Amino acid sequence: MISRKMMYGTVLVITLLTACGPAPVKQERVQVPVTEDSTFLTGTFFVVRHAEKNPGADSTLTEAGLKRAGKLYRMLKDSGITRIYSTPFKRTLQTGDSLRILGKIDTALYKPDSTGESLLYEISRNNDWGKKILVIGHSNTLIPILKSLNTFPRDTIRDEDYNFLFMVYKGRKMAKLIRTKY
Repeated sequence: MISRKMMYGTVLVITLLTACGPAPVKQERVQVPVTEDSTFLTGTFFVVRHAEKNPGADSTLTEAGLKRAGKLYRMLKDSGITRIYSTPFKRTLQTGDSLRILGKIDTALYKPDSTGESLLYEISRNNDWGKKILVIGHSNTLIPILKSLNTFPRDTIRDEDYNFLFMVYKGRKMAKLIRTKY
């Protein structure tokens, strides 16, 4: 009787262990060296805050915001932008919609953060270094984004500031930041 119980227990343990399968193999990240001719952290970046928005956490643009988005389109339509980077909020997506639709430009999403790291990761993932890019963010993310591109903006973005356009010309050794309004 004892041996039968032990036999059933052993069969049960073996069944459970084989059902789990082999242990997953841990994959290590391989660092890719940045070569001298690399385009990493280079390109032309047009960085703006979303246009005027309606109240709410994930709100759409106001009438004034739609007009400002149209101004942005007219200003950048001939700039050679190859991709738009936007946070996943309605107001940021709508700010770039004219350029996306009329210019037939793809949009990639990034998560808003206080460091700009999510944007840099997405640019790397999409192999967009060295290109012309429009970045649409928020009042509290623009300065960290500009700093992550190795520029040193002296500006602060207030809640009522919607008209700044920052242009970053980033080479391997230097970055030039130009601030204008639209």
